[in-house]
Amino acid sequence: MLFNSANLSYWILLGIGILLFLLVIVSGGGDDDFDIDADADADVDIETDGDFGTGQILGWLGLGKAPLVLLLAIDLSAWGITGWFLNVIIGSIIGYIPLQFFGLGGIILIASFSFSVFFGSLIARPLGKIFASFGEDTSSDRLIGCVGTVVSKKIPYLTEGKIGQVDVRDSAGNLVSLSVSLPSWAKKIPQRGEKVLIIEKGDNAYLAIAKDSSDEDKWMNQ
Repeated sequence: MLFNSANLSYWILLGIGILLFLLVIVSGGGDDDFDIDADADADVDIETDGDFGTGQILGWLGLGKAPLVLLLAIDLSAWGITGWFLNVIIGSIIGYIPLQFFGLGGIILIASFSFSVFFGSLIARPLGKIFASFGEDTSSDRLIGCVGTVVSKKIPYLTEGKIGQVDVRDSAGNLVSLSVSLPSWAKKIPQRGEKVLIIEKGDNAYLAIAKDSSDEDKWMNQ
């Protein structure tokens, strides 16, 4: 009964879900307008006056926790697998796969749909974070031009053969700790807590200069 044609509708749901997953991967994580790091206390931007309303319903469905395409991929895939599994189990027990909507077939359809929505709401956010990482630029060049904060005592010159440490947030909002040195032409030595501008990727460390300084003006003019 595993490959019985009576399971065709669930195969289609599973197939559509898989295609949507592939679409999310190809597009680099899904909806670009969705902020995966949005306030965790508000899954949907809908205000409600009562104790229970539209916002809570949509949040329970998983809307606002992940890009819509990804949420549909999760729900449809789970619906197809769950419905297929229930058909096989129940069909093995009663000897045939129930197809009538107003009967056992309808119960399986509704039960599998309900489970898929519940399952999707549970894993939408963590899975959304995983897929969102597909769209991030992981190259070292993405940090060029970013502003960081010195966390070591100071930033030494590259010619000294030493490095300092800087915390930088990239364009995706990720906090990155970098090994940094000053170029030989820099005049100002940034101290702990001061802002620096990442200007180049060296062999062993990034090069940085003091933010809002004459060194930055010189680098910008070059």
